[in-house]
Amino acid sequence: MQTQTLSEAEEIIHNSQDYTLFSWSKQKGTNPIAVKYAKGVYLYDYDGKKIIDFSSGLMNVNIGHGDQRVTEAVVKQMQEAAFVTPSCVTKVRGELGKKLAEICPGDLNKAFFTLCGATSIENAIKLARLYTGKHKIITRYQSYHGSTNGAMSASGDPRKLPVDSQQAPNFVHIDIPIKYRWEYGEENLLKESVASLERVVAFEGPGNIAAILLEGESGSSGCLKYPEGYLKAVREICDKNGILLIIDEVMSGFGRTGQWFGFQNHGIIPDMIAMAKGLTCGYLPFGCLMVSDKIAAKYDDNVLPLGLTYSAHPVCIAAALATIKIYEDDNLIENARKMGKYLDGRIEDLKKKHPSIGDWRNTGLLGCIELVKDRKTKEPLAPFNAKPDQMAVMNKVAAKLKELGMYTFVRWNYIFIAPPLCINQEEMEEGLAMISEAISIADASLTQNN
Repeated sequence: MQTQTLSEAEEIIHNSQDYTLFSWSKQKGTNPIAVKYAKGVYLYDYDGKKIIDFSSGLMNVNIGHGDQRVTEAVVKQMQEAAFVTPSCVTKVRGELGKKLAEICPGDLNKAFFTLCGATSIENAIKLARLYTGKHKIITRYQSYHGSTNGAMSASGDPRKLPVDSQQAPNFVHIDIPIKYRWEYGEENLLKESVASLERVVAFEGPGNIAAILLEGESGSSGCLKYPEGYLKAVREICDKNGILLIIDEVMSGFGRTGQWFGFQNHGIIPDMIAMAKGLTCGYLPFGCLMVSDKIAAKYDDNVLPLGLTYSAHPVCIAAALATIKIYEDDNLIENARKMGKYLDGRIEDLKKKHPSIGDWRNTGLLGCIELVKDRKTKEPLAPFNAKPDQMAVMNKVAAKLKELGMYTFVRWNYIFIAPPLCINQEEMEEGLAMISEAISIADASLTQNN
């Protein structure tokens, strides 16, 4: 019997399928890309195919792939001290804390280093409860804060539904109306959104609410926009009722929205910032919880009951310092604003060509195209939390994007556009041409249905 010889790529994929588990997927039928190397806005597989990355890994690799400036910083630190216990300090620890204090507005000057976005959120929740002596956390339904137990319970994302019986207690969710489907006049959108939150605060009891936790800008829920002025109103409600404001900048932070942090587009300063992703751009797992001086002062003479074995890991900190320097040296935040404006204009052009494009929501380079069956009714091409049989057309769109050589996030009736911040106009046009071709499949489905 002749044994079939696998190619290098096939062997890599088979080993991963046979011996590892994949996130958020049924395990049979996965079809991953075997990435050999990556550079800039591109991934390269073992067959030499070039794949443009239009979701920065997953809104993560803001500086682009394969930047050896980070590699060099990591190697240098590993040669000096690869690990120290969090009770020891390294030169890079203080340097990163100081740099983050410079970047963050107001009195957000104290950094507690974590391992990832979820651990930043978990520690934010824990610290808010400890500091205030209160227990409830208000969060948004259409949001995602991580997959650990507390972070998932804080999220409103339907990925939490299979483990709903295990959810942590004392999370209260609010719904913020979406402008695209709001029928009662834009002037009433902010008014109703704020009134709804005020009612929840009153019903739950301000004396019970430790914090309100919101994303700086919405990410994987569909880049949903806050009503203009909403976060300022939330800040006022928090101040009035002795509630802390935690802003999740794990996805929207570090230049992604054209500012260091998404909340800076709304003119507010929170009490805590949860960060990760763009802090090291995925080159190493790392996160941070930035805390105000006021909160930190409570623990000058009281024990701070937070701890992680790998907190302030020197190699990850070295990666973060190198990453922040790249943002500054390469003017990536300015480029995010510039390319975001260019992208907005090009999507308006695509709307004229593609009747299935219903809405486009974007801040900097954190954008999402929403596809619909009918622009008048705004019926989505696939509903919220769509079942497999409701994803037939969108699956074809996603398959076409992959076939054409694009890696990006397609979810329900959304196509996300969030490339690395180093992208140029030529690369943007290359990706948009692929998206336009794939959306033609959605357009054709409208013709067939009518």
